[in-house]
Amino acid sequence: MCGRYASTRSPQDLVRLFDVAEWHPAETLAPNWNVAPTDEVYAVLERTPRAPGGDASVRRELRRLRWGLVPSWARDPKIGSRLINARVETVHDKPAYRRAFARRRCLLPADGFYEWTPLKDPATGKTRKQPYFIHPAAGQVLALAGLYEYWRDPGVEDEDDPAAWLMTCTIITTEATDAAGRVHPRMPLALPPDHYEAWLDPRHDDTEDLRALLTQPANGDLAARPVSPAVNNTRNNGPELLDEIVL
Repeated sequence: MCGRYASTRSPQDLVRLFDVAEWHPAETLAPNWNVAPTDEVYAVLERTPRAPGGDASVRRELRRLRWGLVPSWARDPKIGSRLINARVETVHDKPAYRRAFARRRCLLPADGFYEWTPLKDPATGKTRKQPYFIHPAAGQVLALAGLYEYWRDPGVEDEDDPAAWLMTCTIITTEATDAAGRVHPRMPLALPPDHYEAWLDPRHDDTEDLRALLTQPANGDLAARPVSPAVNNTRNNGPELLDEIVL
């Protein structure tokens, strides 16, 4: 699974890296070295809002979403805390995800992600979970494949009120490879730049074509380093969480 990641690039950098056409400064997020479920995160997505003349135009946007997908049919948004990840093997046909897989796909920019592996302390003989930070070896941004969804809050009468709608997302995971595979059996699935356009296009709804885009994560070029257990506490946040430690 993917339960924690780092996302510290500025919105200006993300607009440039992902060729974004629309971004609202009011949705700016602070750098986050310890992104946790239910946090607000950046997502790159494409939508087809209706133009005044009635023509549909696709625009690529940088939006602020909550991590933990709430299906449109959910009675309670708390379900989102259990839907932070979607397995690539079944994402296309699971009831919670299949509508979003067909129409509402996104990319979640990340510097890297955290995974944990059991480590035995030779002094005490006790086993603890050691965190590792897994990231592209060349330092480029990771574009995590994700889905997003709208949830209508029945407690807000006016559907034109922004508070009436909650936008949430989930991260697609796959079997781990390379450095990540030595730490944990699952990992988030990152897309290469030449897959961005097809993945984000809401008019592209062929399930088999879309599944074919979800291949080798991050081109198989990942590095991993042990980091401080301070990342285990979601209240801890800062660049020091990425520093390598000696085991």
